[in-house]
Amino acid sequence: MADSYIMPIDEGTTSTRAVILDHAGKMVGEALKEFTQYFLKPGWVEHDANEIWEAVLSTIADTFISSGVQPRQIAGLGITNQRETTVIWDKTTGLPIYHAIVWQSRQTNALAEALRQAGHGKMIHEKTGLLIDAYFSATKIRWILDHVPGAQERAENGELLFGTIDTWLSWKLSGGAIHVTDYTNASRTMLFNIHTLDWDDEILQLLHIPRAMLPEVRSNSEIYGTGAAYHFFGSTVPIAGMAGDQQSALFGQLALAPGMVKNTYGTGSFIVMNTGDKPKMSANNLLTTIAYGVNGQINYALEGSVFVAGSAIQWLRDQMGLVAQSPDTQQAAEAATSDDEVYVVPAFTGLGAPYWDAEARGAVFGLTRGTTKDDFIKATLQALAYQTRDVVDTMYKDTQIAVPALRVDGGAARNDYLMQFQADILNKPLERAANLETTASGLKVTPAITDQLMVLAVSVVWHSVVFTNWVQRAMTSRLLRSTI
Repeated sequence: MADSYIMPIDEGTTSTRAVILDHAGKMVGEALKEFTQYFLKPGWVEHDANEIWEAVLSTIADTFISSGVQPRQIAGLGITNQRETTVIWDKTTGLPIYHAIVWQSRQTNALAEALRQAGHGKMIHEKTGLLIDAYFSATKIRWILDHVPGAQERAENGELLFGTIDTWLSWKLSGGAIHVTDYTNASRTMLFNIHTLDWDDEILQLLHIPRAMLPEVRSNSEIYGTGAAYHFFGSTVPIAGMAGDQQSALFGQLALAPGMVKNTYGTGSFIVMNTGDKPKMSANNLLTTIAYGVNGQINYALEGSVFVAGSAIQWLRDQMGLVAQSPDTQQAAEAATSDDEVYVVPAFTGLGAPYWDAEARGAVFGLTRGTTKDDFIKATLQALAYQTRDVVDTMYKDTQIAVPALRVDGGAARNDYLMQFQADILNKPLERAANLETTASGLKVTPAITDQLMVLAVSVVWHSVVFTNWVQRAMTSRLLRSTI
């Protein structure tokens, strides 16, 4: 179908991007729009869900304008999204009752700690594959229902709906006709049983969350409904694929065989290992999650979620004023004169995998009178690599699978210094994607020849640069010992 196109919507933590791809996978149109980050209290991170929705509409329109493609030529629209971020809205008015609480936000730490102290950790881990943490949607839902007057009663009366960002956007795009999510996003709520593939009634009762406010859980690749014509200049567009951003990146990196691992260096850093058709329950504080569900087949993954990665580079630029632009960090690191003696712990919102310390805060070690700005920047980049090494080592402990190479993508993966240091500290080659935005590539949907359904497909050349580990093992060992 040479005259048909695909439109992935990539809704991230700091911006929304719409892309139009032709039948060969070539990008013919793109638009991006950033949105506001709200830091109302230390550790809190919120978004305005309506602003995100407006950003989606804006980027869709701009992409049609830049590409010249007509809405009637779009064979399918897919959504990939920041996971865990929680929206609750009135199903009649379509208005959120509170800001979206972002995956990074720690405002529900007390709720998570209370669940741990009450002894619910084992049950929740066995059912959901997750550890009790403010990272996931469950405590965010509970917080909103507790803090918005009348919200609990309205939820019990069936007046409110919950969704992660995929659900919110598909509901809005369809004019309220569909209230759905997919396996990957559901598996990040801490409410979804990854064995029965359904919302877990025991956990819902524990948290007093009405099942009626939760979306229907569907596969990653099917037609969920259609975008309302008034959003697409009079045409109806099938909504035909959804996946959380990190699972979409796993697909986009073609890490489809058990034991393959990818890392996305985005706002955070997310290391995901495909474990095949059976869930591998971690004994070392990694997360067991659903990688994808297509055509009745569920694949699982182990994940190590690092909360701060690219946001540390943004911090160097925006808060510290050490660089004018993010790419400048590469030149600074290469110009640094120190012998790797400065260490940064970028625990701005606590530590994620494998430590899960919500109270940890950032720190710097090894400063001397001779430490330069370049040394500090270099140490911050190295911190991203050390965190990844921690997770990869933990994956080996859980699976006894030696990762042959790490496939990488995301904005910070453009930094050659970081990629080379990562290869050195892992003592493994890194394979960098030709298209660093593989979340959208992984969600490429194309018209199937049979069944008239949309199917996930990937047509990307997934690596363009290979970084080979070259630092001597003795030096690598010294650096790792210094971080302990």
